[in-house]
Amino acid sequence: MKILKSVLVIFSIGIYTLNINAQSPDDLIGYWLSEEKDGQIQIYKKNGKYFGKLIWIEEPNEKDGSPKLDDKNPDEKLRNRKVQGLEILKDFSFDKKEDEWSGGTIYDPESGKTYKAFMWFENGNTNLLQLRGYFGFSLLGRTTEWTREKAQWKH
Repeated sequence: MKILKSVLVIFSIGIYTLNINAQSPDDLIGYWLSEEKDGQIQIYKKNGKYFGKLIWIEEPNEKDGSPKLDDKNPDEKLRNRKVQGLEILKDFSFDKKEDEWSGGTIYDPESGKTYKAFMWFENGNTNLLQLRGYFGFSLLGRTTEWTREKAQWKH
């Protein structure tokens, strides 16, 4: 009987620990400051997937005062869009098995390139978002860390 009790206690502790580290898919939703602290991204859910919009940038205007445009976009028709307000994260889904958001893309308006990407919280810390953008294989990419913000910055 003592062995059974011990097994039940260990099992209960294991389940409790799993629940602490498990994250909800919607933990991703909110405001995030880029690693360079030069942009704020709002991540939201639409049609069951996760998207992110660049809602604030440190330098929204060119030297002449005109708004920064998406002038590096490979699609010439999109080059007149303002960078501030661009949807840069698209089509992410939560992968419960991997405990990450994947299957989406991230757009870099500075280069005009779109990369495959996935995101996760390291060690269950829902205030630090790891985002890996890559070209081809995930080994050929870069990881950046975004910090959760409590609210949208005033701009």
